[in-house]
Amino acid sequence: MNLNFSGKTVIITGASAGVGAACARAFAAHKANLVLVARGRAGLNTIAKELRQQTDVLTVAMDVADTDQCLKLLNKAEAKFGSVDVLINNAGMHSRGDLCTVDPTAVAAMVDINLRAPMVLSCAAIPFLRRAGSGAIVMVGSLAGRAPLQGAVTYSGTKAGLRAFAYGLADELKDANINVGVVSPGPIDTGFIMDEIDQVEDIVFSQPMSSADEVADAILDIAAGKQIEISMPAFSGKLTTLSYLFPSLRRGLRSRLYEMGRKNKDKYRRRAAQVSE
Repeated sequence: MNLNFSGKTVIITGASAGVGAACARAFAAHKANLVLVARGRAGLNTIAKELRQQTDVLTVAMDVADTDQCLKLLNKAEAKFGSVDVLINNAGMHSRGDLCTVDPTAVAAMVDINLRAPMVLSCAAIPFLRRAGSGAIVMVGSLAGRAPLQGAVTYSGTKAGLRAFAYGLADELKDANINVGVVSPGPIDTGFIMDEIDQVEDIVFSQPMSSADEVADAILDIAAGKQIEISMPAFSGKLTTLSYLFPSLRRGLRSRLYEMGRKNKDKYRRRAAQVSE
């Protein structure tokens, strides 16, 4: 595949806001048919109303942790548009804090939404993509999936699993004309982080912030088969690789990264306060 997504059917989970909405706008600009998925109907209606001026949109309000609904989703998409060509596994959940402070039901929900749902949807989507003759499956991971992050151990674990899943599936489908890959961003300037800034670990903000549009552009590149993984920013990807390979380095840098993160967090708080005035 290349960047000509015109007429292709793209399913995007977590599509009502943030990276998912940015992704929807990016694919709409390429004239793709959109299947937008989220739990909340109101947010879906808002983005669908905006994008129906550019392309055809189907909205599906559902919980991606429900396997039956995932299977029905693919059938709905194919019935509406005649094919399923691209799956963007973007929906995510993060219950923040040290594991001893997190409710076990929240741990289970993170595993279900961040890892099990993408695995189920990807597995179920393969026959549809094969019928279409080509396609793509893109996982939205995280730098936290490239190096362990205290205060977010379940989230890190799910994103690490998602990254491994993407690499393994890419190998399985390398001869099927189906592009598979993962985008691994650091902090993103969306409500997913900024609405909970006081609960986010300071170290997260030690890395430069990406915009939702930048992440969406990377997702399109992965869908087009340009790379298997894009880390954002690129330098942070290299840093997480070193941190993973050399745990002592990660522990040695931790205090400095926390200090940098605290300073940046204060800067983002001040910026948010100025915007709200």
